[in-house]
Amino acid sequence: MMQKELVAAIYNSILVENIEIYRNLFGTTKVGPKTTEYWKLSLGLYEKLIDDDKKVLMKIIEQTVTDTISNMLGVIDGSSTLSEFESEIALVVENQNVQGDLQDLFLEMVEKKKLIN
Repeated sequence: MMQKELVAAIYNSILVENIEIYRNLFGTTKVGPKTTEYWKLSLGLYEKLIDDDKKVLMKIIEQTVTDTISNMLGVIDGSSTLSEFESEIALVVENQNVQGDLQDLFLEMVEKKKLIN
């Protein structure tokens, strides 16, 4: 049960909340004197896009975050490896080893709850 709770927390906190943060940042941030060059360029690109292309960009961000989380969970589960790192990785929550199915549970959740259509 701890695995499902952990995966749900990761899904909601890292994927859902961060996509909403990006959506808000791109939709409301105004360039000012303290805006970094990265954000100036990013916001400039976003503003040039038509609405359909803005949705595509958000979908790209969602997929990138999803892939990153999935890859990390695969490493924790032991189903994916890291080059130049040979040590065993363990994830323990409240004295319970929770790795093993995290990546699969996460990807199942992603498929059930598509954020951006």
